[in-house]
Amino acid sequence: MKPQRLVAATLALLFGLLAAPSFGASKEELDARVRESVQDLYKTSSAAHELASKASAMLVFPSIIKAGIGIGGEYGEGALLIGGQPAAYYNIASASVGFQLGVQEKAVAILFMTAESLAKFRDSKGWKAGVDGSVAIATLGAGKELDTETAKKPIIGFVYSNKGLMYNLTLEGSKITRLKR
Repeated sequence: MKPQRLVAATLALLFGLLAAPSFGASKEELDARVRESVQDLYKTSSAAHELASKASAMLVFPSIIKAGIGIGGEYGEGALLIGGQPAAYYNIASASVGFQLGVQEKAVAILFMTAESLAKFRDSKGWKAGVDGSVAIATLGAGKELDTETAKKPIIGFVYSNKGLMYNLTLEGSKITRLKR
């Protein structure tokens, strides 16, 4: 078997085994996962809760699976919450090439702090982080407070898991596309 086919088959197997229960879920199942993920975020960071209360909308991906063996990719599905209610459904996907081996799961919440940033996102046909909008990734300081410069940005992202906030991660290059549900 050619190396490219071996890598493709391995990635398909990894995504199939790990992601099958998460992706293609019904609206009700995805809504439940999104609600649970938001509660996990709020337990992790009171700053996230405070910012979310001021945001125009919150895009939540409760489970993004990343896998790679030289060539990697990630995928997840989530919901855009406006006023705490699902307004639309989206997927997030990206691909990468380079030294990588393994599988990782993370959750992401993207806060649109201004009506303008939300409108630009909703009007796009495929929004790419870092191209169509810059996402400031939130990190917490020693006092568990959010950096004051980050809190002023129009789009703020939280990358987290059931173990808390994750650091040194980026959403740059991730494409977010609206799903028909």
